[in-house]
Amino acid sequence: MPKINARQVLTSDGWADNLCVEILNGRIGRISNDKGGRHQSVDLLLPAPVNLHSHAFQRAMAGLTESRGPDPSDSFWTWRQLMYRFLGQLTPEHVQAIAELAFMEMLEAGYGAVAEFHYLHHHIDGAPYHNLPEMAERIIAAAQQTGIGLTLLPVLYMQGGSDGRPLQGGQKRFGCDWDLFGKLHEGSAKALSEGPDDHTIGIAPHSLRAVTPEALARIREICPDGPIHMHLAEQVAEVKEVQAYLGARPVEWLLANADVGSDWCLIHCTQMNDSETGGLAASRAVAGLCPITESSLGDGIFNGINFRDSGGHFGVGSDSNIHIALWEELATLDYSQRLRDLSRAAMATPDRSTGRYLFDAASSAGTQAAERSSGQIAEGKIADLIAISTDNEFLCNRSGDAVLDSLIFTGRGRNCVTDVWSAGRHMVRDGRHIRRESVVARFMEVLKQLGQDL
Repeated sequence: MPKINARQVLTSDGWADNLCVEILNGRIGRISNDKGGRHQSVDLLLPAPVNLHSHAFQRAMAGLTESRGPDPSDSFWTWRQLMYRFLGQLTPEHVQAIAELAFMEMLEAGYGAVAEFHYLHHHIDGAPYHNLPEMAERIIAAAQQTGIGLTLLPVLYMQGGSDGRPLQGGQKRFGCDWDLFGKLHEGSAKALSEGPDDHTIGIAPHSLRAVTPEALARIREICPDGPIHMHLAEQVAEVKEVQAYLGARPVEWLLANADVGSDWCLIHCTQMNDSETGGLAASRAVAGLCPITESSLGDGIFNGINFRDSGGHFGVGSDSNIHIALWEELATLDYSQRLRDLSRAAMATPDRSTGRYLFDAASSAGTQAAERSSGQIAEGKIADLIAISTDNEFLCNRSGDAVLDSLIFTGRGRNCVTDVWSAGRHMVRDGRHIRRESVVARFMEVLKQLGQDL
């Protein structure tokens, strides 16, 4: 039975000193003051949050879209065209190698699990694979190879826009009608069931642009249990399109026409008015924020202060995976609020520092979004854990909430994360994933095959 002795621990009851945390069958067992025996010793032990939104395959196109195209209003929509061209050459073997690299980096960053928003389903020409869930099985294999916890979210993508226009170009690799998607989801669930117990499945209607209202109303017929994730209100053009065809703004329409509750995670929501912000918070759904990607694509700034004050729940994810960095996601979120409101320590509360509030919020909401019993150091919880070294220029002589503030805003995790456990699997040691060399070698070979022209 692995045991970890920690000088500081962020438990479900708050900060504590000099505790021994036992790992039993992938979960946290006894937590005690027993420091006897030859156990691993760490400076600081934290719960490892869930990365609640990822498109793993996009990791391989990071850095290839930073040139401005001929369109003077270069935006998410022009980036999307580049993404379509990129995926026009991806094979299942490519996707698995890319996902392994992304999942490895997530673990090294401090994430214990990922909710993979998986929509790359078919052949390059849009024809289904003979083995329908081929691509899902590649994502599952990548998670198993790297040891990360997984909530797989097969994506329903039916049309090219809210007006019902047919799928075009790269979208064809995503597309399914209702019956085909039902079979794909069933096959994905079967493949997932043959792996670790902490690997689970949900469902993801892609967006109000890509799924009909009729299909959205029936989504629980395909996936009776598990989380529901959906892109929502990410871009100004998206808001205008949904208004034109559905008669209301995206968040406004969804809250009025779907049974949105705590089992939903709505991704981005960077284009909300005050009424929508309050309504989303009241629904108890999670807002899935991806501040690095949202900054990269010019999406907009989430209404974090009002959402917090309305009792809303938010977690963070890496989305396009242009840069996988847990601590920087949290810092970027808070800095966006500071820049918009001309304030300082924007997300701090009277009883919690900025870093403590951000980390607690992301840990709690991430587990809700993934329906994963982790996010706390408490007996019986899944053993998703991060060990942090304080023997560095960022964290020396820091304790309590100040250690989180320093980790997020001064060190950004650099030279700090030493060990990560996912469901008790000790996958990061001395700051490096245990299979780093082989994972990186396969990824680099894929990059050589793909080239850099989009």
